Amino acid sequence: MGRRRTIDRESVLDSAEQLVQKGGATALTLDAVAKAAGITKGGLQYCFGNKDDLITAMIDRWIAAFDLEIAKYMGPKASLAERARAYVMACRQIDAATQARMVGMLITLLQSPKYLNRIREWYAGWFGDCNATSEDTHQARTAIFAAEGAFLLRSFGFIAMDQSGWDTVFTDCLRLITPQAETP
Repeated sequence: MGRRRTIDRESVLDSAEQLVQKGGATALTLDAVAKAAGITKGGLQYCFGNKDDLITAMIDRWIAAFDLEIAKYMGPKASLAERARAYVMACRQIDAATQARMVGMLITLLQSPKYLNRIREWYAGWFGDCNATSEDTHQARTAIFAAEGAFLLRSFGFIAMDQSGWDTVFTDCLRLITPQAETP
């Protein structure tokens, strides 16, 4: 009896993301993902269930990766300002490959409000603390909005920006929440 083949979920998710990046949301079919990943459609369904479960896994993976990146810049009991600073730093460090993956994910999300709800929940976790009326809270919220806006504009190719310009944008975002002497 032969050894049972195992399916690498991360590799399958990589294949799914590449399909979306190259062909948009309509390219994301179970048949196409299975073929790209070099597995059977049945194997894909065994790992992920259906297309909705596959998309949910893609979204969850993106969220986990971004949360891990943010965690590099803050401690476990971070203040709102520290959380905002970590968010800005994480956005600043995102590379071209991650940006391309994000664009693919956003295209996929636009297919259904169901997928948007998961992202909305994640953002609510970030912005829930930003509803207070203090100046510090407003500055933290503005810094996060600015970092997110810059990320999306560059990721969608709406603006072209070299690394120096990119760094300047994020230095400006950090100045909103960090005294100038502490801004990297």
